[in-house]
Amino acid sequence: MDAAAALVILAVICAVAWFVSAPLRSSGGDRRGGELSDRVAELRARRDAKYREIRDAQLDQQTGKLSQEDHRAVDRQLRAEATEILRELDEAEG
Repeated sequence: MDAAAALVILAVICAVAWFVSAPLRSSGGDRRGGELSDRVAELRARRDAKYREIRDAQLDQQTGKLSQEDHRAVDRQLRAEATEILRELDEAEG
């Protein structure tokens, strides 16, 4: 599988994660505490979705849908995104 196909797969996965997490991203109201808990819930959902994407990419590599080289590239990108989400979650919870 070439890099373009891997990027298409990654884009589809991100779109699904974005769609699924849409209710968590919507503004909950004027309460400050509620907004903070909404933000934490959103970040946790994004974190969990990103972890699923990483596992899916590993499975795709194991089943031959992604080459080792493509998997490394996708995995590197997904882990960088997960790291950023974790950083934001730490700030929101702290």
